[in-house]
Amino acid sequence: MVELTDLERDALTELVNMGVGRAATHLSRMVNDQVLLSVPTVDIVSRQEASDFLSARERSGLVAVEQQFQGSFDGRAMLIFPEANSLELARAVLGGDLTLAEIVDLEQDALAEIGNIILNGCLVVVANALKDRLTISLPAVLRGDGANILKDKVGGGDELVLFLYIDFTIRSRSIRGYIALLMGVSSLQSLKQLIHAFIEGIAAEEPTSAGTSSHGSQIA
Repeated sequence: MVELTDLERDALTELVNMGVGRAATHLSRMVNDQVLLSVPTVDIVSRQEASDFLSARERSGLVAVEQQFQGSFDGRAMLIFPEANSLELARAVLGGDLTLAEIVDLEQDALAEIGNIILNGCLVVVANALKDRLTISLPAVLRGDGANILKDKVGGGDELVLFLYIDFTIRSRSIRGYIALLMGVSSLQSLKQLIHAFIEGIAAEEPTSAGTSSHGSQIA
């Protein structure tokens, strides 16, 4: 298991929130209404733990938008939310003038676009802050339960899940969701090293006369 220190976890959470903030701005322009996105928690868990967590919280089916990414760290990024919310999300993006049949017909494309905006926002902002560059694939929409969505596609067996709970409010509709970054151990270790270097770079730029950073965190 690859573990993040509290400082590394805080730094990654802040970077991800910057990314979803950028995504929220793009979505707000798309729907011409306020969109709020935040990621309050970040954790590294096994694929089974992530699957069990989703099964315990979400009794109905799930929808996921998946994108592959490659760089100094690589893997699969997923935006996951309850299937019951998928039409609500599609309706929010497509507008209220369409019939239910038209929304169902366009749902797949709408979800892919939402996933593309949110996942790209997160990945690009994180990569840029860590001075890395990622190649990101086109989005694909998946449906099923947690085990099916998170199943091993590469056969490596060592994938862990960087699991992020996401609060999502669009057109005054509150929708819970999750971002899952599935990466092998070596990729997670590379990400951890980049985060550590990012923290050290910030610490080197800040005044150290009091022995603490401007946020009050003790400098090692």
